[in-house]
Amino acid sequence: MKISRLFQIIYIILEKGIVTAPELAKRFEVSVRTIYRDVDALSQAGIPIYANQGKGGGISLTEKFILNKSLLSEKEQDEILIALQSLAAVRYPEFDDILLKLSNLFLKSNVNWIEVEFSSWGSDQKQKEVFSLLKNAILKQQVIAFSYFNVAGEKSDRRVEPIKLLFKDKSWYLKGYCLQRMSCRTFKITRMSDVQPTGDPCSHAASQEQPATVSSNDAAPAAISLKLKISAKGAYRVYDDFSEKDIIKNEDGSYTVNASMPSGEWIFNYLFSFGPLLEVIEPPSIRLEMKTRIKNMANKYSPIT
Repeated sequence: MKISRLFQIIYIILEKGIVTAPELAKRFEVSVRTIYRDVDALSQAGIPIYANQGKGGGISLTEKFILNKSLLSEKEQDEILIALQSLAAVRYPEFDDILLKLSNLFLKSNVNWIEVEFSSWGSDQKQKEVFSLLKNAILKQQVIAFSYFNVAGEKSDRRVEPIKLLFKDKSWYLKGYCLQRMSCRTFKITRMSDVQPTGDPCSHAASQEQPATVSSNDAAPAAISLKLKISAKGAYRVYDDFSEKDIIKNEDGSYTVNASMPSGEWIFNYLFSFGPLLEVIEPPSIRLEMKTRIKNMANKYSPIT
């Protein structure tokens, strides 16, 4: 966020010629002292920026200043543009404008070669709104309230000081300081509902340095080793879901997969998502449970008398 503010300060001064610290402080919702620290940071970075005191004074740049390659290398320019494109994906309203201005200054015309979309395929607008809400709460350092379902399906109401969003193993998580548990916790976003901003400021700044923990109900279950056989028609799932080192391609075109997965009810829903493409070879307990569940499902479709 600070880097974005620094670039915006430069653009505002380039457009207006001179601007006062209180004006900038009001625009960015920070203190005047913070603005002067930003000016010092820009000066140390080699930007010819200075502040004049007294009537008619303000913050300005050396006349005819241009942000060019003497300040940033070609690689650094590309990295800044890529970072801004990624930030634009979280729909922070000013990043698109900054990206356009910087690409023009850097004489970069092809800035649309990458697009970052944080929501999953087919997700609805509500999911995107939740993600945006969490992002804004983190940036503004405000407490959020929500209901949460743990791995046992138990619901609890939480008030959390959000710290950061994490992406791990195809899922998004929120790391934050839970005011109920009085410690840092990690919450899976798909298990959060009724997410609401409270407007209350975060007060546990030091919590950002604490390792996130999970409650006993949310602790990761023990891993279970599986041997699966997946037909050739399931190739698209094989390489999407499993590591190449765990895959053996058989002569008939099918695949044998040796994988380690967390145990629990979810694993049966996952295995059944392959439909007739998958057969569990090992362990016998999972194979037997799959057979039992298939039989129970089939019984539900017996002729109605």
